[in-house]
Amino acid sequence: MAQRSVNGTARGGDEATTEVLISGGGMVGLTLGIALAGAGVDVVVLEPRDPAASTDAAFDGRSSAIARGTQRLLAALGIWPGMAAAAEPILDIRVSDGRIGSAASRLFLHYGRDERAKEPDEPMGYIVENRAIRTALHARAAEMPTLRFMVPERLTNLERGTGTAPAEATLSNGQHLRARLVVAAEGRGSPLRAAAGIRMTAWDYPQSGIVCTVAHEAPHHGVAHEHFLPAGPFALLPMTDGADGGHRSSLVWTERRTLVPAMLALDDAAFGAELQRRFGDSLGALRPAGRRWSYPLSLMHAERYIDHRLALVGDAAHGIHPITGQGLNLGLRDVAALAETVVEARRLGLDPGEANVLARYQQWRRFDNTVLMITTDGLNRLFSNDLAPLRLARDVGLAAVNRLPPLKRLFMQHAMGLVGDLPRLIRGQAL
Repeated sequence: MAQRSVNGTARGGDEATTEVLISGGGMVGLTLGIALAGAGVDVVVLEPRDPAASTDAAFDGRSSAIARGTQRLLAALGIWPGMAAAAEPILDIRVSDGRIGSAASRLFLHYGRDERAKEPDEPMGYIVENRAIRTALHARAAEMPTLRFMVPERLTNLERGTGTAPAEATLSNGQHLRARLVVAAEGRGSPLRAAAGIRMTAWDYPQSGIVCTVAHEAPHHGVAHEHFLPAGPFALLPMTDGADGGHRSSLVWTERRTLVPAMLALDDAAFGAELQRRFGDSLGALRPAGRRWSYPLSLMHAERYIDHRLALVGDAAHGIHPITGQGLNLGLRDVAALAETVVEARRLGLDPGEANVLARYQQWRRFDNTVLMITTDGLNRLFSNDLAPLRLARDVGLAAVNRLPPLKRLFMQHAMGLVGDLPRLIRGQAL
């Protein structure tokens, strides 16, 4: 396949310059490109995969939780209209503890309208299929005159040099690019991070996540269910109805890694029966709708997010357990902070790739990411077991928080991404 821009226009020439070069055009990298281009920054985004493949239903079965703050960012960047029809509002969240084949504990935690006192009719967030997010991103990128989305394309060599000289990049098509800042948005296995010698804190969980779309008889009414089982959390998250009008939810099932191959090998009827054993009958009969996927679960955190003329964003910098559904939201908060840092530096006449500018981005994001990483790891360890004393402590803790509205509201504000030193985009403001 010939290298092209997202709108099909060929990019000729052996030499080119850009202000920011982003390696990785997934959901985080391309959003950053759109944010910067919207502020007039000249940006090149490289993506090795064909966009048509990454928006195909067979490519990725996951859906993502879009927190309120993240939705504001997407709206401010003009991306949200392209995915709004595929976004199902989260109106309530119910968290409960349980065991396979038994009813959920009567002590639970419920987040509803009371925790949204200032905006009771606004959702806490949304569930959107990843391919709908990618489709909206590709459409918006095609509208940006200062954004070159080059696909399929990748870096083959990068010389970041020293001092004030720009970075020198060689692409797989032989083209050479000079850039003031290079951003690694390549995911957990980031080659740029490895080449910079940035070490990682990382460990695997003895769990994998099973994801698919689940069809069910009764409507979900916008309720997200997080049901904690001994092997890990079992979540059913509300989705828009299917093309046939059937009710759907997104399954995120954390299971012991050794059992996952057997679960994936079950036929639809047997797999549906396993879902029913874990979730119960509140949504009627459950059955998988379409393909199933599984992903090994792990935690990772880069010792730093920056190097000379280099910044890490999203999964290139951090990866967390999906227990709170915050992975993409963390990455897009990185986007909001880095975009604001670069744009402000540019307006002041500063080099966006210089050390002081990048240090501000790292300081802004590292604490937030570290706190959520510790929180998700602790929650997973607390809830992914069947020890009777811990089960009792969990149930009492959930019930206690449920009876303390101020504490519930604080937790919900955190879940909605509306706590802390918020970048302008997360507040819904332009850069």
